Amino acid sequence: MSQINTRIVLASRPHGEPTAENFRVEQAPLPVPGPGQVLLRNRWLSLDPYMRGRMDEGPSYSPPVAIGAVMEGRTVAEVVESNHTGLADGDLVLAPAGGWQSYTVADASALDRKLDPAAGVAPSTALGVYGMPGFTAYAGLHEIGRPRAGETLVVAAASGPVGATVVQLAKMQDVRAVAIAGGQEKCRYLREELGADAVIDHRADDFAEQLRAAVPDGIDVYFENVGGKVFDAVLPLLNDFARIPVCGTIATYNRRGELPPGPDRLPALMNQILRQRLTVRGFIQRDFIKLYPQFLREMGEWLRAGRIRYREDVVEGLQNAPQALIGLLQGRNFGKLLVKLD
Repeated sequence: MSQINTRIVLASRPHGEPTAENFRVEQAPLPVPGPGQVLLRNRWLSLDPYMRGRMDEGPSYSPPVAIGAVMEGRTVAEVVESNHTGLADGDLVLAPAGGWQSYTVADASALDRKLDPAAGVAPSTALGVYGMPGFTAYAGLHEIGRPRAGETLVVAAASGPVGATVVQLAKMQDVRAVAIAGGQEKCRYLREELGADAVIDHRADDFAEQLRAAVPDGIDVYFENVGGKVFDAVLPLLNDFARIPVCGTIATYNRRGELPPGPDRLPALMNQILRQRLTVRGFIQRDFIKLYPQFLREMGEWLRAGRIRYREDVVEGLQNAPQALIGLLQGRNFGKLLVKLD
């Protein structure tokens, strides 16, 4: 076991899109676990859009990463030294704060769960469809979207880990699923492999017209991951009493604090919310943590039975995490973005 911990810290706060200069690679001594703690070797690191918000100082639902601090991130990790009777060397765990580093020390009580490699579900899925992104889709639909058979659901960023799960859960409930993604390959995947009823490429010049044609009966549920021009195209197509779970607005993450160009459209939006009795609710998956045991049970069964499919986009090596996150914010990933640490 190496006695050096390689870690990536936040070197400076980005203005607009992050760059490589906003990150710094450091070498530090191996951390030492105290009573009730474990030393973990990170094996898989999750990269997620929310990380862009942690790089800013502005108000959010969680504190920002401090300058000089290790970048935040969930990991699948191996226990290499344990001071807790419930965990042994070699156990795999889901660490909610493993971070962008080779090793980390964590309180055993703060770990999400122990992973069983023999359970028929790949450990890496604990960072994707069988973890936070999958639970985001599950909880957002269960508690806010509440789709009913025969309704029409639209989801943006549909080839990502949240959106792809939304599509499949909707189909399992006999809901008409309309998927929005960027590029022919992603659209083909959604149509041919995940069974979306209609797929729209948001890069098309006539995107808004294609979306209108795909929802002749209007939109009952819009699962919001993007914002921007996609939301603009969805708004006039919403039915009365439509539900909008808002879990992300990635189109705006690099423009935080900037007013959008053009006239103030907020009064018109508020009028539409009132007139059509729309439900628009932002949420963080942990708001519905009471559903987590149910999610783990049901999603585990669906994955083992092949009823839910997933795709992973794997980057090799911790040093490549900064460029991978930059690419994610530009829509270059295809599936759940993971960093595989040696």
